[in-house]
Amino acid sequence: MTVNLPQLRAFVAVVDAGGFGAAADELGVSQSAVSHAVASLERELAGPLLVRAGQVRTTVLGERVLPYARGALSAVRGVEEAAADATGTLRGTVRIAATPTVRQGLLPGLTAHWRESCPHVTVRVFEGDSAEITGWLANGTADAAVLVDPPPGPGVRLAVDGYRALLPRDHPLAAEPVVDVRDLADDDFLVSPGGCEDRVRALHELAGLRLAPAHRVRDLATLISMVQAGMGVTVLSEVSRPLLPADLVLLPVSPRVSRRLVLSGPRDGAWHPAVRALAESARRHLALS
Repeated sequence: MTVNLPQLRAFVAVVDAGGFGAAADELGVSQSAVSHAVASLERELAGPLLVRAGQVRTTVLGERVLPYARGALSAVRGVEEAAADATGTLRGTVRIAATPTVRQGLLPGLTAHWRESCPHVTVRVFEGDSAEITGWLANGTADAAVLVDPPPGPGVRLAVDGYRALLPRDHPLAAEPVVDVRDLADDDFLVSPGGCEDRVRALHELAGLRLAPAHRVRDLATLISMVQAGMGVTVLSEVSRPLLPADLVLLPVSPRVSRRLVLSGPRDGAWHPAVRALAESARRHLALS
């Protein structure tokens, strides 16, 4: 039996990403290469590891093999870490998890900075909701994550992100310096359940209101498009601003609610040296900006 690291890496990536195409994007290879690697691993193990019909999921054999595959990849990363510490040369790939708004609105500028400050470190960013991100960081799927309002601990605060009302530019309140959330009661309210809903609910509670959204929209681009089409209004975080078209406005909202965005490695384990380097680089970058 000959089992190799590319096979294990492809298998784990498909499980974590939820499909072959997403795994290919994460690994930076073609989808056919991922499919070939997983198929060759299945031939070596004489059994199927994944159910490919519908949503990709592990078979009984795949579930038994998965922790050993993760352990093997973790051991390889440990070898890389030891070499990096010994030689002082930071190399490798760091997988960072973030919510959609953070991934699209905040991290592009930071990854551009990292390309200059840590040129031998490849940063791959993938997104999920807050609960998924916490789980990924705990089980090693992600090496680092941008956490929302984490408990005290190591990490670099990237931003204090305030919430804003998102309105069409021709909305009657679009010219106001601050929008009271109570003044949005006559509009259909849209909300994204991924990570913002709890804070939007808290904002309504502070105003003495009950959040009763007309629609829950998971995809951020769809949410923005619905506001653009006049189907309702919403509240988004300030970090979303770079994603907005010109015919929408993002205005301060009252009562004021904000969140802390913190770049962190695993809370209960050692950080990869490259993660420590990225965190320190981010700290210096933010201090100068």
